[in-house]
Amino acid sequence: MNWEDLRFFLAIAKAGTISGAAKDLKVDQATVSRRLASLEAVLGIQLVIRRPREARLTPIGEKILKEAKDIEAKVYSVARLSSSGKTSTRSRVAISAPPILARHFFAPALFEMTQQNPDIQLSIQSEPQFVSLSKMEADLSLRLSPPIEETDIIKKAGLMKFGLYTTPDYRNIKNPSSWDFIAYSHKEPSFAHKRWLYEVIGNRRVSCEVSDLSNQYEAACSGIGVAGLPCFLADKEPRLIKLPTEQPMLTLDIWLAKHPDLRDDSQIRKLAQTITEFLDKKGLGLNQ
Repeated sequence: MNWEDLRFFLAIAKAGTISGAAKDLKVDQATVSRRLASLEAVLGIQLVIRRPREARLTPIGEKILKEAKDIEAKVYSVARLSSSGKTSTRSRVAISAPPILARHFFAPALFEMTQQNPDIQLSIQSEPQFVSLSKMEADLSLRLSPPIEETDIIKKAGLMKFGLYTTPDYRNIKNPSSWDFIAYSHKEPSFAHKRWLYEVIGNRRVSCEVSDLSNQYEAACSGIGVAGLPCFLADKEPRLIKLPTEQPMLTLDIWLAKHPDLRDDSQIRKLAQTITEFLDKKGLGLNQ
């Protein structure tokens, strides 16, 4: 049995469609179908009922799925342990972070970070969704909510405070009831910043919808309206001013996570300490 065939089967089960699995795996649909057919031929059973807009597992497919997940976990465990045993030769560390931190925290700090860790190539992954540390999608992960994998080693590394900002010449600046807001579209999933922002907006007008927080920052700088932005970013922007308000502002915890199999990796530990120090230096530390 080929592990790669099982990997494709797992992707189908997760996505629920052949096309979805192909997208996740970054291959064409024909490749996914071929891998599935290969696995079914080896096992001599049908695992998936193929429909135009659905790939439903058969009853035996559901049972095989559980076993395949266990195999997957073991495969990644071997890979992680192998990686942790090569700490003296590690040359690359992948760090996952939400776009706002990837762009406005990591990117400006990369030169100094690499100076402190000259033997490591940093790979910063700007990910709006959680990546899986158990599947080695990253070595370290900086997140704005607690990790969802119970096995991850996590610590609170910083705080991201928010405020309301606009340009000094914004037309309604002295009339809070007439503020126009920069917000998210309703297509975006619910998350802490979006929920808080719409509580602040209340019945007031939304002037535009922008799906990404970094782009909301740029929109605010254009003078179109009021945005709820991270203070570490907006306080230093000369095009913006912070608006006084009695409404409660948002503070998000910043979490740093790694997989337990990397607990003894000296380079990962050193880089995690570097990140914590830079969070404090950039106004995002726990002691700000």
